[in-house]
Amino acid sequence: MVAWDGTEVLTTSRLRLRTFRPDDLPLYAALNADPVVTEFLGGPVSRDESDSIAEYAQGLHAREGIGLLAVERAEDGVFLGMCGLHHVTDWYPDIEVAWRLARRHWGHGYATEAAAAWLRHGFTTLDLPRVISITDRDPPNVRSMAVMRRLGMVHDHDADLVDETGEPFAAVVYSITAAQWRSGPGRTTARPR
Repeated sequence: MVAWDGTEVLTTSRLRLRTFRPDDLPLYAALNADPVVTEFLGGPVSRDESDSIAEYAQGLHAREGIGLLAVERAEDGVFLGMCGLHHVTDWYPDIEVAWRLARRHWGHGYATEAAAAWLRHGFTTLDLPRVISITDRDPPNVRSMAVMRRLGMVHDHDADLVDETGEPFAAVVYSITAAQWRSGPGRTTARPR
């Protein structure tokens, strides 16, 4: 049974990164139904599919301390979307950092801040050797690639993948090793809870 308790996992100066609560689910479903948000994610998904994604994330966090979890703005408790670490089947045992925010919250640096906190957690607490991030290359998802570069990630390789629906897509994989992360410029401070 999945607990929907909103447990804080990490915090930054502006964000709380936590497990999902029941009141997050309709908001998460709305962003997952937005065709602009999901343009590079295989397109909109139903409420049931969105809830299943959140349930998977909650279970992964309970089992392994990672997961694509809720992002909340600390000053007012507004649900912004999700961010976190998860397994990538095609490149197991690599772990991917990923994010998905409601469109009205784009352009404020929230994705970079949340992902930087998860990278810090991955490299310091979980002792991961490397973290990757994957997005579309044709057409290019320039917004996500910009976040990857701001995180200190570098182009690793191009790949031809198949999404969850069986549709092929041209992908680009960025990566950062623990050594690269440690030698990078100042890091966003994330405090484990």
